[in-house]
Order: sequence, then structure tokens, then C-alpha cells
Amino acid sequence: MPLDPVASLMLDEAGPLPARVLVLDDVGGELTQAATEAGALVRTWCDDVRDLEAVPPHLRVAGVLTTEESPELVLWRLPQSVAAVEDYAEYLAARLDPSARVVAGGRTKHMTVAFNTALARQFTTVSASLGRQKSRVLHASGARPAPPRWPMRRYLPEVGVTAVAHGNVFNTNRLDDGTHLLLRTLSRAAGEPVTNGGPPRGVALDLGCGSGIIATWLAQRGWATTGVDASLSALVSTRLTARTNRVRVAVRRADMLAGTRSQSVDLLVTNPPFHIGAAKDSRPTLAMIRAAASVLRPGGEMWMVFNSHLPYLPELRRHIGVTTVEAQDRHYIVARALKEHAS
Repeated sequence: MPLDPVASLMLDEAGPLPARVLVLDDVGGELTQAATEAGALVRTWCDDVRDLEAVPPHLRVAGVLTTEESPELVLWRLPQSVAAVEDYAEYLAARLDPSARVVAGGRTKHMTVAFNTALARQFTTVSASLGRQKSRVLHASGARPAPPRWPMRRYLPEVGVTAVAHGNVFNTNRLDDGTHLLLRTLSRAAGEPVTNGGPPRGVALDLGCGSGIIATWLAQRGWATTGVDASLSALVSTRLTARTNRVRVAVRRADMLAGTRSQSVDLLVTNPPFHIGAAKDSRPTLAMIRAAASVLRPGGEMWMVFNSHLPYLPELRRHIGVTTVEAQDRHYIVARALKEHAS
């Protein structure tokens, strides 16, 4: 298969491949296939389940590294945030042999000098390649693990949740403005926090759960809650957030609503967009709205926050039912869509 500019530069910079290669966050299976064809023993780990599905099952690893077989080379498609680079670098440095090399590539527009600094905290030698086709590679070697910073926790008094997050999660452990408006508005319908057990108020699903702030907030109010996300880092963070706040939240790794049973959800709450990397468009969210109609029970509700200019209100009305704007500020709309009972 033709390689994209990042993968092509990474392989050129890596030189002859050693026997054992770990590929991190491959896109479209390109690096995995190229390294396998070069004769290396390749294992691949992807945070995003959509990327993982492009990797042959027998080459996937559940964890990044094992103590039995440490790779000699890591081919790593860089994330776009410094926090994510820090988190990955901590994990790698704690498990790699000092002789192992890391070749990390990305688009130049998404890379900053702070990436080099994050790697230099965990590796003795860090250098950058020349740019090519708007792409660049960072080389790191000499793993020397420094005390880890991730996952990090933060108490969010606005919503009464302590968020715990890994660096590769949207907004890490901070409360973004859209989620804040959504929860402030949803509090009128979701109920007050409960202190006793008792039967659940209903079945809730936090779609694109990230660090688990929404899922934990719902569980605090007595909802039987599941957090769904394509990112494994998000699911781990959601578990940590729920455990820290002493509530129970189930998690499931999926591409949007894949695997959610028909008519199984009373309350679906989401803060899109859904996208891979920097590629943002409305199509994934529009597909999610269409799918939401089938997973909601009759009388179920979907609460969604989104940027005011996005074309979601007509789609909510078309595919789910009566839709009202429950809150709006200069940037965001909070919409509530009600799935009507069958006549």
C-alpha cells in the first residue's frame, strides 16, 4: 500500500529494522504492514479502536509492552497534545531497555518544541529530523524513567466530580465549557445526587466518555451508567474517575454506538465531535444521531451539547423526535430530543 508522508518518513529515518518492532497508534495499518514485509516481528497497539481494526488480529497486543519481550525499536505515530506525548513517554521509558530506539513521527503543524522537552524527561538522547512533506520525526533513545505525572487528578467544584485522566484524553482532567453547560442544564432532569442504594433511575449512556466526568456525574444521581469511547485511554480514565468518586460506571470500547442494544437506553448524553486526530467534520456525529434513534427506548431522551453553528437540530428532530433547545450561550447549544412512544 502507498505510505502517507508521516509513515514514509518514519521508516526512512528508522533505517534497517531490527528483529522486534512495536508500532504505536498506527493509522490504517500502514506501519504494521511495512514493518512486517521488511521481516520484523511486529506487534501493534492502538489507543483508538478504529485504528486497531485495521491491524491483523494476530499482530495486536492488549498492553503496550510485556516484560518477556521488549522491542528494540518503537515506531510511534505522535499524538497532537503535549500531555499525550508526556504520558506515552512515561509509559515507554519505564518499560524499554535503554538500548531501544523510539522513532516518533507526526505532521509538523501539530508538533511543538514541548514534544522534545517531554521526551527529554524520559530519554537521555532526543533529536529531530529534517522536515519532509510537512512531516517530521523525533528520535529518542536511552530510556531513563523519571517519576510519572500521569494520570492526573483534579477536583471540579462546578460539578462535584474529581476527574482522573491520562494525557491522551480530550481536555484531560479539565472541565470544558460545553460539558459544564450541558451538566448545569441537565441537572434539572437528571435528579439530585443520591446517597443510598435503591433502584436506578434508569439506564444512561455517556457517549464519547473521555475522562468520565459526565458518566460519573450521572452515576452520582443514581443512573445505571455506561461510558462508551473509541479510546482505551478514555475508558481507563473513566474507570479511575468513577472509582475515585466511589460510584459504579461500566465502560465499553466501541466506535460510537456499535454494539449498543436496540431500545436499551433511557438517557443518552453526549458532547461531540467524534473524529480521528485533526480530521473534524459533521458526518460521524450525524451518523451517531441516526443510530441513537434505535438505541433509545420509547420515551427515552438524548441530551447533546454542540457548537451553535453545527447542523444538528434538524437531524435530531428528523431521526429522534421532538427536540428543544434547553440552553444556549455564545458558543454552545444544549438540545434535548425525546423519542416518542409508538402510537
